[in-house]
Amino acid sequence: ADIVQKGRLGPGQMINVDLKSGEFKDNIKIKSEIASRHPYGEWLAKGRKDVDKLAFSEERLYDDATATFAQGTFGWGLEDIGMQIQDMAGSGKETTYSMGDDAPIAVLSERPHTPYNYLKQRFAQVTNPPIDPLREGVVMSVAMTLGKKESIYQVSEKGARLIHLKSPVLNDAEMERIASFAEPENGAFKQSTISTRYALADGPEGIKKAIDAICDKAVEDVRNGVEVAILSDKAAGQSEFEESTYIPPLVAVGAVHHRLIEEGLRMDTGIVMETGSAWSTHHFACLIGYGANAVHPYLALETVKQWHGSSRTQSMMKAGKLKETTLDEAQQNYRVAVENGLLKILSKMGISLLSSYQGAQIFEAIGLGEDVINTSLKGTTSRVGGVSLADIASETVMMRPESASEKAKLTNYGYYKPVPKLGEYHANSSDLAKLLHDAIGLDKTVSAATNRDEVENDGVKPKSVANYEIFKKSLESAPLANIRDLLDFESDRESIPIEEVEPVSEIMKRFCTGAMSLGALSREAHETLAIAVNRVGGKSNSGEGGEDVIRGKDITDVDEKGRSPTFPHLAGLKNGDSANSYIHQVASGRFGVTPEFLVTAKQVEIKMAQGAKPGEGGQLPGPKVSDYIATLRASKPGVTLISPPPHHDIYSIEDLAQLIHDLHAVNEKAGVSVKLVSSIGIGTVACGVAKANADVIQISGGDGGTGASPLSSIKHAGCPWELGLSEAHSALMNNGLRDRVTLRVDGGIRTGRDIAIAAMMGAEEYGFGTIAMIAEGCVMARVCHLNTCPVGVTSQKEELRKKFPGTPEHVVNFFLFVAEEVRELMAHLGYSKFEDLIGRADLLKESDEQLARVAKTKGVSLTGFFSGIPDSKEDRAFLRATPEEGGGVKTETVHVNGFSSDLDREMCNHPDVKTAIERNSGETAVSFNIKNTDRSACAMLAGDIARKYGNKGLDGNLNINIFGSAGQSFGAFVLPGLKVRLTGEANDYVGKGMHGGEIVVLPEADAGFVASESSIVGNACLYGATGGDFHANGRAGERFCVRNSGAYAVCEGTGDHCCEYMTGGVVVALGTVGRNVGAGMTGGIGYFYDEDGRFEERVNGEIVKIQRVSTPAGELQLKNMIERHFEKTGSEKAEAILDNWSEEVGKFWQVYPPSEAQSAVVTDSIVGEQVKVSARAPSQDLCYLPVGADLNADQTTRCAD
Repeated sequence: ADIVQKGRLGPGQMINVDLKSGEFKDNIKIKSEIASRHPYGEWLAKGRKDVDKLAFSEERLYDDATATFAQGTFGWGLEDIGMQIQDMAGSGKETTYSMGDDAPIAVLSERPHTPYNYLKQRFAQVTNPPIDPLREGVVMSVAMTLGKKESIYQVSEKGARLIHLKSPVLNDAEMERIASFAEPENGAFKQSTISTRYALADGPEGIKKAIDAICDKAVEDVRNGVEVAILSDKAAGQSEFEESTYIPPLVAVGAVHHRLIEEGLRMDTGIVMETGSAWSTHHFACLIGYGANAVHPYLALETVKQWHGSSRTQSMMKAGKLKETTLDEAQQNYRVAVENGLLKILSKMGISLLSSYQGAQIFEAIGLGEDVINTSLKGTTSRVGGVSLADIASETVMMRPESASEKAKLTNYGYYKPVPKLGEYHANSSDLAKLLHDAIGLDKTVSAATNRDEVENDGVKPKSVANYEIFKKSLESAPLANIRDLLDFESDRESIPIEEVEPVSEIMKRFCTGAMSLGALSREAHETLAIAVNRVGGKSNSGEGGEDVIRGKDITDVDEKGRSPTFPHLAGLKNGDSANSYIHQVASGRFGVTPEFLVTAKQVEIKMAQGAKPGEGGQLPGPKVSDYIATLRASKPGVTLISPPPHHDIYSIEDLAQLIHDLHAVNEKAGVSVKLVSSIGIGTVACGVAKANADVIQISGGDGGTGASPLSSIKHAGCPWELGLSEAHSALMNNGLRDRVTLRVDGGIRTGRDIAIAAMMGAEEYGFGTIAMIAEGCVMARVCHLNTCPVGVTSQKEELRKKFPGTPEHVVNFFLFVAEEVRELMAHLGYSKFEDLIGRADLLKESDEQLARVAKTKGVSLTGFFSGIPDSKEDRAFLRATPEEGGGVKTETVHVNGFSSDLDREMCNHPDVKTAIERNSGETAVSFNIKNTDRSACAMLAGDIARKYGNKGLDGNLNINIFGSAGQSFGAFVLPGLKVRLTGEANDYVGKGMHGGEIVVLPEADAGFVASESSIVGNACLYGATGGDFHANGRAGERFCVRNSGAYAVCEGTGDHCCEYMTGGVVVALGTVGRNVGAGMTGGIGYFYDEDGRFEERVNGEIVKIQRVSTPAGELQLKNMIERHFEKTGSEKAEAILDNWSEEVGKFWQVYPPSEAQSAVVTDSIVGEQVKVSARAPSQDLCYLPVGADLNADQTTRCAD
């Protein structure tokens, strides 16, 4: 009763209490006061010059021969036009690709690379959250400014005198508009253009002199009052191209930026980079990240014109293979694709504004030498050294075509798609797949579509040691690709006979498969991998798509032909096989995460990041969302699924610790692993994750595979696992935390040699991704994202799945070969026990022979990289669990939740609760008190029920009445038969992963505040819910029902992003909501009571549509849910609406996505069609009402009480 007002502080909000006057100021009052101190609007109107987006020129800059020559000199390849320009100009989107990055890192490549390719984008993981540029772009902007910036400490009219750019990607007309601001009457912004070209005759060493010259000129110009400095590598024509070369724009802009900083002049000018060497989103990010305020990509726009005018493009448009566009539209599309790509790149680091990203240098260099870093990239981490400025100049000249001619074609470097013999080396090739298939006895022509039933042993041929040796040698003699290729072994003891080495069965226990989801993979591929890994005692991983509950049971119905009626699509089975993945993954999309999915796991993995696209969510193209996949993921067939970036309940280290706590609560016997991606600083993150009670930390390399991802993410984000693994191991050792966690590594691991090196760097378990898919038949067609896999490994099409050639035996054969190779290496090194190699980096050395193979590796040095790894030769205690946990084998030890789960344990051990679960019928009621340190309350209870009865839950009702202020994740994973009523309030994540049953939250009876105006539950409530009824007599926070796919929820108002990423269920909000309603919503229905008439402006209309409640079925559904809300909570707001229903129903808006457009609640339907009004009851038919009917007695009891 002492509380007169109760609310929450939303994002970007503040409150203030004046201790002298006693006045309380809310967010609006504080900001209004600050905003009224100066006439900011007048200053901007008077001083700021705006450059809006202007029409693109259709005139060509060069003829085709000169354009192609220019493209060649700037490093363009055929793929850049055929893949990137075609997708960006044709559809306004960045290229989507698959399979990860298996090409050499730039410094080890024998082909020339632009300097951009030596930089890897950094990203947020655990320390802070990424932003969602797709669904929450409302908080982001790519606008930039040019001109002299005043000090932030001196607020004056001068600060408004800037050139404001709507876009950092400029065209000719916008460049002319900027030039017009130099006129005295138009702002008098003094400007200069500095050429970054220099004479080809000056040779590679000439680049240093040229850099000094442009830096000196920039300093002189800015001192003379220049406010817009344009650095340009444009050549007037063919003759200038032939006589000169250029400073790569990244090197040029970085050098000028840092020189101006040194001279104290950087804030006095804006830098525009006018370049022919920028076409991909990564290029723009690098240029802006190292100092450019804007980029004029004149050659990219010229290339769009050349591409658009080509006969091939025109014929593709006429044939309907490309959308028809005008030349102006194609150039606009290109700019939109670059802008969206930039938003995605800066969002990975949690940055909202491109102006904040500018000059922030959020990259790590791999393969750049000290003089490059000190000249242009000052402060950037470069851990292994690399190429010099002269090397970069040489590499730039290597790209030049021999001459210009009409018939000349660009080189196809094969950086993305392999080009046999001529292009870049790719470790995973069709040739490599054939060698491995020959070794493991796989014949890709034998499948269910051909003659599998007629041939002996399902067509599995005997495995061939000789052929595995050929496979192994092909990798050993291949071009350098990874940092580990520069290493060799240096043992400290004599070799031993192989008979003394531990058996393959022990080594294979450390093998895991990568997290590849069912959906990205076909059922055949996914289940075959799981069965194979279970056979060898390893750990398979479900990926983020959930799993069929039938896989939780051992296969016991196999006939003499190796066939099972339960799994009729698989071959080569044995009785006792299990298709249940050892590790069940929980990702940001929460697809398939149900109580049964969690309790049938032996380990639960939290996907913080993915190697192929760290900082982004998963992606499953619509054609791959079959009826079966949609059922598992509780989504709509045919609708593309894009997971949110890893935020919501892994927003920070505290939130991650809470999710780890939730998972330990629902399944106390399963360890929790956290998947991170290699990047500088991962050591600090790993220490935080270990303290947060994770049992396993997985380090993924940036080259990991994927079913679908933006191309620039595959190529340019995330670092090699060698760097991340050694940093994480070292940091954990140095902080006394290494014995608390098992380290696992994956990303391009193919051989026993890779495993031995990973072990010496600190890993205890090893994940196989792409190579495991090859072992079951993948032929590296690289069309995973298109659903056209020719051997049914990554397709959901029935006719292609029948062509799947793999059996568990093929994959087992591969694992046996790898384990045997490890044994041979151990014998050679003189070690009989594998664990004695773990953490022994002293057994590795740089290989001079390998370093000499590529000219540009002469500046590479791995010595500094190894010097920081602690010496663990004598002290091996880190291989065992902590003494407090018994000091046993780490993989058999699971951390236990502390006092925050005491209430949960008390609930589970209550005699009435135990009896109710055992009896499984009737009504049982128990009461408990709660405080806000009691976290994940009811999760353990839900786990106990799910272990006994699965997702269907109890047949009876277990009523849990709780009083007090609940901690985070109250009611997590509640399932049918469990009815939880909280009198008080709750924190974030109420009803996380709810699958059924009921959660009711209401204030105390004597509360002195108005319930409908006060917050009662926190943020991200019902995140990933798949069923259940939820009622809150009060307001909810941000992201209410994010990724809800089945819950029926009523609250009295929400914050921003309500119904985000929703794929099913129904949400009713009886009060005002924040902005961005329905963003990414592809299923389900929302009803919103519009009191202030502002609801329409708060909806994200990208996918959803809105209408008034216009059908009898819709009105029936809404009214029943509000009636139940009143019955459950006594809500005054609900009562007032119901008392005046005929008038109040007209104030509701109905929000629906296209997939629901034909449902009865959205469009008029015939009487007799059923309408779902509840998701609590385990029996689905009890949750439906015929249109025009009332609840019958049975439905009243079971559905709505």
